[in-house]
Amino acid sequence: MTQLWIAGQHVAGTGTSVTVINPATEEVVAAVGSAVLEQVDSAVRAARDAADGWRRTPAAERADLLHGIATWLREHSDALAWQMSIEGGKPLIENSDEVGWSAACFDYYAELGRHERGRVLPPVEDGQLALVIKEPLGVVAAIVPWNYPLLLLAWKLAPALAAGNTVVAKPSPYTPLSTLMLAGAFAELPPGVVNLVTGGAEVGEALVVHPGTDLVAFTGSTAAGQRIGELCARQVKRTHLELGGKDAFIVCEDADLSVAAPGAAWAAYLNAGQVCTSAERFYVMDSVYDEFVERMIAEAAAVRLGDPLTAGTDMGPMIAEVQRAKVEGQLASARDGGARILVGGDRGGFERGWFLSPSVVVDATDDLPLMREETFGPVAPIVRVSSLDEAIARANALPYGLGANVYTNRTDYAYRCLDELKAGTVWINDPLTDNDAGPFGGMKASGNSRELGPEGLEAFRETKHVHWDTRAERKPWWYPYA
Repeated sequence: MTQLWIAGQHVAGTGTSVTVINPATEEVVAAVGSAVLEQVDSAVRAARDAADGWRRTPAAERADLLHGIATWLREHSDALAWQMSIEGGKPLIENSDEVGWSAACFDYYAELGRHERGRVLPPVEDGQLALVIKEPLGVVAAIVPWNYPLLLLAWKLAPALAAGNTVVAKPSPYTPLSTLMLAGAFAELPPGVVNLVTGGAEVGEALVVHPGTDLVAFTGSTAAGQRIGELCARQVKRTHLELGGKDAFIVCEDADLSVAAPGAAWAAYLNAGQVCTSAERFYVMDSVYDEFVERMIAEAAAVRLGDPLTAGTDMGPMIAEVQRAKVEGQLASARDGGARILVGGDRGGFERGWFLSPSVVVDATDDLPLMREETFGPVAPIVRVSSLDEAIARANALPYGLGANVYTNRTDYAYRCLDELKAGTVWINDPLTDNDAGPFGGMKASGNSRELGPEGLEAFRETKHVHWDTRAERKPWWYPYA
């Protein structure tokens, strides 16, 4: 499927075609026509026209429709997973998991969305009623990245719909096909409740500045998020930004390295390191540093790099040549700056496809781009530290604060880390595990909102205070003053 989905109808994008490339073979998968500005406007108007009816749809009915989307996802899991592997390069098993996680998110918000609509306050006088009412914002523009195209859409779409909003969503031009397949899941919704448009940055910016969108929900780089924030500020439009990270991974001297090293490899190399919360800085206590490095070398060397559709593949290619070149540039500058690449960092012997083998780097100093800028690739730079104080200080030193990982069995260490690390999520002894009921998002330059959990629903709701005096009496403190 290569067509847009506007007002419940398939529509061919009439803008410049975007070529979708298989990152494992560099073969053309499809050409997808981008939305022109008039089609973006049509999608927003369709969402606006559907907004009043959707917000007035009883929550139980909305819940049934969201459960229906979850059912559709599970019924089409194989086809969706295959499509994501072809256009995105993740191994098939990871994409099958992604479909399941996306379905679970819709099920979760289907129920949470009908749980409550606000609260009743104690009145200031007898005979009065004081209410806090939660209402939908209106039309949400959801701009989604390529690394988890269905899951990160579900994290926005499910709570937005559960709260009573309508949505116009735009996938990444790298991975539009699996998202466009979801038109089948949205066919049971009233026309205009969910709309899908494709294209590059110009289409995303058209959604951001459109006066008919009330909130922009975006996952992507900090630089792009800053641009969105600036544009939305001109209209005093809300933003929901999940941005870049440079997550720290702390290994304490008491950690079981037979568990911590495989956990570290998972955190660094999952989806070729193309995860918002990939571990990109490893701070390891001096007494276990050498052994941890040796174990990480073995873990990296054991990762099976290959065709994402082949059973047994652990890691597929990176999404695009430009992304691989960025990571290779960081590795080259680190080597020039005195760092050593102990394993990996090459192209794995593949002549075609944007493959990059998982690497372990040591002796990288804090001033190198590898240690300061988001990498978004399969690289594990490991730094020796002398104490937990040093590890926490270095973890907190950057402007990012998305996630952090810690391996320790000491309660005092764990408590200090959960209390002192400036990150939206702190994983202790279990890296990169999400929970639909637990909020996800960043501090500092890593974002300004939360997805998942009740907080994820709240992000798509407006708050109204209602003060009602049922007696409608004249008040003794009105004019004229005594």
